[in-house]
Amino acid sequence: MDSPRFHPSVLEFEKMVVDKEKYKQELEEWVKRSWRWAQQDKYKLVFRVQASALRALREYLDSKGFVEVLSPIIGPVTDPGIRGAKQATIDFYGAEYKVMSSAILYKQYMAAVLGKIYFVSPNIRLEPNDSIYTGRHLVEFYQLDLEMYKATYHDAMDLAEDLVSYVVKYIRDVHGKELEEKLGRQLPEFKRPFKRYTHKEAVEFVNKAGCKNPPKEELMWPCERLFSAYHDSPVFVYDYPRGSRGFYDREDPERPGVLRDFDMLYPEGFGEAISGAEREFEPERLVARIREGGEDPAKYSWFLQMAKEFYPLQTAGFGIGVERLTRYLCGLRAVWEARPYPKVAGIIGGP
Repeated sequence: MDSPRFHPSVLEFEKMVVDKEKYKQELEEWVKRSWRWAQQDKYKLVFRVQASALRALREYLDSKGFVEVLSPIIGPVTDPGIRGAKQATIDFYGAEYKVMSSAILYKQYMAAVLGKIYFVSPNIRLEPNDSIYTGRHLVEFYQLDLEMYKATYHDAMDLAEDLVSYVVKYIRDVHGKELEEKLGRQLPEFKRPFKRYTHKEAVEFVNKAGCKNPPKEELMWPCERLFSAYHDSPVFVYDYPRGSRGFYDREDPERPGVLRDFDMLYPEGFGEAISGAEREFEPERLVARIREGGEDPAKYSWFLQMAKEFYPLQTAGFGIGVERLTRYLCGLRAVWEARPYPKVAGIIGGP
């Protein structure tokens, strides 16, 4: 097995968090006085690259017949599968509504209506306090979420590969010289097709590399970071075990216990780029999976009614975080460098 190849900024971040108390104090100052660092030439370039990346994402999807639609900001339910984060709530005329942690439940019926759709949507996830030490979590972030009608998760992986390759080439063509001169960032030309590992194969890989990951769980952040550093191009991990993801990821009817879903990881130790899946669409299966996750199906009444009326609502899609994409493109230490006025767990004050 070759040695992992971490980007220097990933290693720099790891050094920053060795002294956690000092790091937290520095991050608090960063967050509370964001208007100061935002004036630096480095971050002016970061924000221009981010704008270009969004333009490239839209340009590619529009050229493939996708329709951009408006995303919800609040609703009676939101994505329950957010890995340890809490949902934010508001009083909506006497009813408890959720602030969107992901618009995943809403994009399925728009895909049924229009065929191929995407949102560019804001999300709120009240991450645990220790998430500040990962370098990849924000409380407030943007995500491009897309969905395709009558598509498989293999279709979604193919699209994800094409989309990310297009965006990276676009940024390299438009900003490559400036990125190299000002940030020392040289974007690679990806080797395609991207490697694809089953979840089982990925767990075996990281265990062999010295990062112990439970066989029935998603890749833990340290293992995900290590796994991505062993690759020069993005890599897919697919077929996660049932119970490791939300109720909306479809269980393979011919392979009980296996979900038809995937993640794409950036190379160089940057970790998760994209998460996607085919969607569970059998109404009785949806109810069973919701209950299996410890939730009341009555909370999801509108979603279950929609699934019945649109049956069979066979869709697949994925989401890609805008700040994580920006971090990778610019070779930044952490996602809080990839957003003006960042919101991170446990730090209040500032803009």
